[in-house]
Amino acid sequence: MPNRGDRGGSKTRARIADVASELFLERGFDDVTIAEVAAAAGVSKVTVFSHFERKEDLLLDRLPDVVDIVRTAVRERADDTSAVETLRQAALALAEERHVLSGLDGDIEPMMRTVTASPALIARLRAFAYEIETELAAELDTDTTFSGDSTLAAALLVAAYRTVAVETVRRRLAGDDLTDIATTHHQRLNQAFDAVEHGISGAHRRAPSA
Repeated sequence: MPNRGDRGGSKTRARIADVASELFLERGFDDVTIAEVAAAAGVSKVTVFSHFERKEDLLLDRLPDVVDIVRTAVRERADDTSAVETLRQAALALAEERHVLSGLDGDIEPMMRTVTASPALIARLRAFAYEIETELAAELDTDTTFSGDSTLAAALLVAAYRTVAVETVRRRLAGDDLTDIATTHHQRLNQAFDAVEHGISGAHRRAPSA
């Protein structure tokens, strides 16, 4: 299980997430209550909910990182790089470092099994897909160099990445060789982003600065 560390200066938040994850992986997400998490972490239920809006976020506490990655990629990209290309590079970078968000982290199978066994967690992931679509569309809307349909582009980008990620998770749970999974993950990411970039009108690169 990956150690989340002290994100955002909140040691309490990190401790609660780690304790909750241990309980969820041991007993199953649906069989652990917030009260049990609070007791194990040595805090109150009020403290738990002051750090996490939903029970699902206790296990999926890295999801907000996705929003930050997308925003940073779009806002800080080079002048000659399209929004689609910079998101491709961000996705490939996560895969290259075997980041937990890529699905290629070496110790992530227990979490994957916990998530796939819980309808509540699956529903939360689906809801987050819509949330990240909305965030990405908003970023593209404010990008003066993007002239396409931002809502459609965001939906296609999220769907493309989700398709690759779901297959990676399926293969991990099936026990396939991790090196082969990672190679295929890279290949499919490139194929997915190629399909999106070539199919979106207006997904061009920025004009070079004078």
